[in-house]
Amino acid sequence: MTRRMRTATIGLFTGLTLAAAPISASLSPSAAADIKGRSPASQSAASAVTPGGASSASLAAATRRLVWRDDFTGPAGTAANKQYWNYEAGGSGWGNQELQRYTTSTANAGLDGAGHLAITAREDGSGSQCWYGTCRYTSARLTTQGKVTSKLGRVEARMKLPAGQGLWPAFWMLGANLRTVGHPDCGEVDIMELVGNEPFRSWASVHGPGYTGLSAPFDLALGRTFADRFHVFALDRTSTSLTFSVDGTVFHRVTPDNLNGGRWVFSKPFFLIMNLAVGGRWPGDPGPQTRFPATTLVDYVAVYR
Repeated sequence: MTRRMRTATIGLFTGLTLAAAPISASLSPSAAADIKGRSPASQSAASAVTPGGASSASLAAATRRLVWRDDFTGPAGTAANKQYWNYEAGGSGWGNQELQRYTTSTANAGLDGAGHLAITAREDGSGSQCWYGTCRYTSARLTTQGKVTSKLGRVEARMKLPAGQGLWPAFWMLGANLRTVGHPDCGEVDIMELVGNEPFRSWASVHGPGYTGLSAPFDLALGRTFADRFHVFALDRTSTSLTFSVDGTVFHRVTPDNLNGGRWVFSKPFFLIMNLAVGGRWPGDPGPQTRFPATTLVDYVAVYR
């Protein structure tokens, strides 16, 4: 999350025998890195569509083919499938003065036994040290780096998000060549970010070499929040466009014409990231009304081409 990206064609995949090879024909070496931190700019002119416009489900549904999906089935308290997911750890602030310490514990990211992954932020009483002193919170960050990537096509996740000042759930992607070219040259696509004091609004954003914050919000109807029920957050990616939708409604599109001469780096493989941050420059610290534990529930993550 630099703060924390489809007509229908997804990357080439080697298949689902994951112990033998990662899912993707083009993958950079595994690297642990964080580039999230910047809040979205005000609504970008890159957005060419508005809520209530075309349905992303109709863009290419007839020709999509599922190539990978995780439904998070398994006993309660077990870890996410490590053939697909890496657990990242640390309390460095992750480039954004975030307050959580990411752990590999299933108390912070584990199956709930009902077909969901629960990414849970908790108050930390362990005495562990973070960048600002004794850690106040724990949470989780999972990536598919070196294991699953998408190239062109659709990426989507069905998620139920937490509400509360200082909470920052996200579903996003970084270029699989991150280790070799660094950020922002690798490209970053934020499919969903939410700050908990605005639980009715999710953001989509695009960052790359020489540009950042090509952002747009999606607002639910008055009185509704993303904590009320599950929603599908999706990206449809072609060689010349990134199209974002929530529950099938397209609300943001970015093309090379929006980059003011910047280099388009979104036609290559990207890996997936899900995390729940606490605090940071954008959401601010948790308030007295923010309740812990706070949980993002993930029903599934899927990749199509």
